[in-house]
Amino acid sequence: MKRGLLILLSVCVLTTAAYFTASKWAIRHETLTFFDASRNRPVQVDIAVRRDKEMQANAGMITLPVAVLNHGNTVKFTEYSFLANVFAARGYMAVSIQHDLDTDAPLVTKVGEIYVGRLPVYERGVQNIKFAVKELKKIQPNSDYDHLTLVGHSNGGDISMFYAKEFPDDVKKVVTLDNLRVPFMTDGKFKILSFRSHDSVFKPDPGVVPDDDICEKAGITVVNTGAQHTDMSDRGPDTLKTKIQGLLDKFLDDDSKLAPVNGKPKILEQPAQQSNATDPSKIAQYTPSVN
Repeated sequence: MKRGLLILLSVCVLTTAAYFTASKWAIRHETLTFFDASRNRPVQVDIAVRRDKEMQANAGMITLPVAVLNHGNTVKFTEYSFLANVFAARGYMAVSIQHDLDTDAPLVTKVGEIYVGRLPVYERGVQNIKFAVKELKKIQPNSDYDHLTLVGHSNGGDISMFYAKEFPDDVKKVVTLDNLRVPFMTDGKFKILSFRSHDSVFKPDPGVVPDDDICEKAGITVVNTGAQHTDMSDRGPDTLKTKIQGLLDKFLDDDSKLAPVNGKPKILEQPAQQSNATDPSKIAQYTPSVN
């Protein structure tokens, strides 16, 4: 029985990898640079979209859902293609935004200040998203900019959550990868999926991740990956990225067992040992379970 489960899970992982590998050839990536004259600031975006869905949208046949991807500190906006391709494969227009410029001040930590002194960074991120959306409406009007799916890693996850707090009516879903500063919204207005690391250096501030009871009531899905914080980008191991892709794909499917149902999500656990997180032979040992 256990051997059969291991084989089944291994096949699922391989199938997921094959699906996204095949799909990415049908996905078009384009990097654009907009200029915000009001802030004297360039805003670069990388667009990932399925060619057939883009053609249908251009013909006015469909409206593309929009996912906005926000990078972590010191990671480029183009280093989350493993996430962008999931959204594009499902028919989204995935928009990755470069929030930081070389001329920007380094990210600071000021204990005792709101969001440890990073509020200006989050506010700038919101401005970048708002500006990018305004410009994208001009070149791809047949997209749904009123119900965004916000995605972000680390600092980008905090930007995503902060945006959702500021403009909850414009948000459909939020996906974070180890955001550390901005607390989750718990009013249940939209679904939240968060992948968490097991990292001795990067730890969330108290109160950022709600406890299990609050997650259950609010429809929040938490995935404890056992991975390192800095591995949650294209730089990370393929096994981790494939696992995140598969769980994200299920979360985006409203009929999936992984998605919150009637406000009651699954809290997913994986062991703390980093070695298991990237070893395909151990996949049966950290099969998602309900706590």
